[in-house]
Amino acid sequence: MFSPRKAKYNKLALERENDYAYAMTPPRLCWHRRSFLQSLPLGPLALAAQFSSKAQTMKNLGMPGLYRGRVVSVRDDKSIVSGAYQAEPVRQMMRRGMTELTGAGDVTAAWKQFVEPGDIVGIKVNPIGAPHVISAPEVLREIISGLISAGLKPRDIVVYDRYRAQFLKAGFDKWLPEKVRWTHAVEDYEDIQLGIEGYDRDHFMEMSLTQPGQDPTAPEHRRSYASRFITKDVSKLINLCVLKDHQSAGVTLALKNLSHGLVNNVARSHSSYTLNACGAFIPAVVQMPVIRNKSILHIMDGIKGLYHGGPGARPQFVWEHKTMYFATDPVALDHVGLRVIDDKRVSVGKKKLVDDMPDQFSRFTHRQPEHVEIAGALGLGEWKWEKITRREIVL
Repeated sequence: MFSPRKAKYNKLALERENDYAYAMTPPRLCWHRRSFLQSLPLGPLALAAQFSSKAQTMKNLGMPGLYRGRVVSVRDDKSIVSGAYQAEPVRQMMRRGMTELTGAGDVTAAWKQFVEPGDIVGIKVNPIGAPHVISAPEVLREIISGLISAGLKPRDIVVYDRYRAQFLKAGFDKWLPEKVRWTHAVEDYEDIQLGIEGYDRDHFMEMSLTQPGQDPTAPEHRRSYASRFITKDVSKLINLCVLKDHQSAGVTLALKNLSHGLVNNVARSHSSYTLNACGAFIPAVVQMPVIRNKSILHIMDGIKGLYHGGPGARPQFVWEHKTMYFATDPVALDHVGLRVIDDKRVSVGKKKLVDDMPDQFSRFTHRQPEHVEIAGALGLGEWKWEKITRREIVL
């Protein structure tokens, strides 16, 4: 179990540490504390977003990272056999993906572009689709191996998910090498998510959106506070996401693995089948400086994927995609993943996500995969398809 400790920030990060926030409250713009962030295009909802954060800028590793617009995919038909991941093919996929993304001569050199001894590195996993589609142990172990090869000590690696109960149920704690730590923000999911234990009052995103019946003037109802894991415990974050459909957000890939895993009070983003604000909420959270600047690498486990009915994974909608994806740019990665899911949906006779109609497995009246494009408009990465460089490797 992880005991919180102050992260070891590098000198550059400390020198450039800043504290800023953004607010947009129609009909005029308002400033909070020192700095102003560009406005979020929220459309007819006219929602407002505001940040409070003591953020760091570490070289140019934060979003969109070292390789804006670059997405590497590695496919190996031997990566899964009879529904079971195969460790050696996965290892080769991971090594090839990292070297192709970075141009490094070997996998250790690739990891050294992102981390160095003294870093405290978190890995955000995703257990929601258990047992069918989650961050797989074979992939997680290869990330840990890569970090150690780059000079990190096992105790300086921290694996995290927001909910302790789901983390343990998925079995992540059993997959970790000796001395690698793990942590969480709260015990388990609940409908009203206003508890502050495990979160940091100095880092929040404020948006004019509350759950029905809550007080829209109460700060704690309008805010989503970042977990102490991301604000205090780690200096860098590896985002291990999965390839999945999502009823309200359209897809849950790199961006949503961060937005709904690193802050509290997220149920307000999709509190009913018709009250859905994921399109605005997800990019607003990910734009928080403490999340944007620390998230340095996104690896999407697409060996298995989910094309309908998410985020929980029903077996009839799971398919073996046998592909891993690598990027420092979460917008470009999510745009690629969005197209992969749409292509699969069309191939089985379903409509694309933006045209999908509710059914017994996916009940939201309007999915919002546009959160990916909005994130691009905020500068979190490259949305335009013609500017995304796709490197497709088949082993």
